[in-house]
Amino acid sequence: MALFDENTTIEPAPRQRMSRRTLVGVWALAVAMVVLLIITFLPTSYVIQRPGPVYNTLGTAENADGEEVPLISVEGAETFPTDGSLDLLTVQVQGNREHTPSWFELAMAWFDPSRAVMPIDTVFPANQTTEERNEESAQMMVDSQHEATAAALTELGYDVGAQLSVYSVIDGAAAEGILEDGDIILEADGEAVTEVSTLRRVINDGDGAPVELVIERGGQQQTVSVTPKELTDESGETAWVLGVNLITDYDFPIDVTIQLNNVGGPSAGMMFALGIIDTLTPDELNGGEQFAGTGTITADGEVGPIGGIRQKMWGALDAGADWFLAPDANCDEVVGHIPGDLRVFSVEDLDDALAVLDAVRDGGDLDALPTCRAK
Repeated sequence: MALFDENTTIEPAPRQRMSRRTLVGVWALAVAMVVLLIITFLPTSYVIQRPGPVYNTLGTAENADGEEVPLISVEGAETFPTDGSLDLLTVQVQGNREHTPSWFELAMAWFDPSRAVMPIDTVFPANQTTEERNEESAQMMVDSQHEATAAALTELGYDVGAQLSVYSVIDGAAAEGILEDGDIILEADGEAVTEVSTLRRVINDGDGAPVELVIERGGQQQTVSVTPKELTDESGETAWVLGVNLITDYDFPIDVTIQLNNVGGPSAGMMFALGIIDTLTPDELNGGEQFAGTGTITADGEVGPIGGIRQKMWGALDAGADWFLAPDANCDEVVGHIPGDLRVFSVEDLDDALAVLDAVRDGGDLDALPTCRAK
């Protein structure tokens, strides 16, 4: 049986040409893919913020030798067992001026609610090197720990012996040649001074008049007079200034050590203070619950705003926290962005934070506590 006829010629069917519309579509897709590939490797002017590590102030952390040690340790006073957690949150930054995220990475971050795309200048100022930024961040962490210790011990009734001292004098400033590094400012126009806010108020109340300062230098007291200069900031507001950088030193009656390597900035202050109080009091401050929170703190217990609060809320949720303490000044960023079932309370000072902990521990009326609302 023949399967084909040798004398028959089979001609292939003519190829069907693509329509003009299809051809244009194929070229457009090819061009788009090439452009996307090129853009992916082009430098950007943004970085990405994302949730960072979470640390329990009642737990442990690695020291410089890689050993696990208590994050907060106290000598010179009785300490008590703790339970649950008082977590501090951190934010990691993806990218820097030397290596920015790709456009593809930025696009992915736009659709991830736990991440934020930030202009690089807001995180890495153009006039500041990476080394300078790291040094500044580390110094803010040290200051935060001192302020937190002062706030906690003051809350517990200790005298912390605060002293306001001159860290540096700015070139060409009003205080140049009058004040020196290390001077301790005791009084301003007859009023005792232990905080920067007090000194600032006295200076501005004088409206440019000379300010008489009682200082301690080399163990000896002396009186000097400084005529402040008027300064206008970027927002157009004016203030009278001496032109000095100040730090507050404390004479703590007990030794409090906070061990936290490779974390900078001031935003852990409130949680440090709560951890110290819990360590020094017999009852479990949090009732054994898992709390997280963020906020700067001053020696008098005032809680201030921080950056990256949305990423920190996601970090708290991922770490298993049920309750979150947020600075009242950050509430506009909180409203409408609370992840999962995390319950967020608004706090203005250390007493507000303690009130939330008391209510959760004792089964109080949580609905009566301040929360973040749209302003």
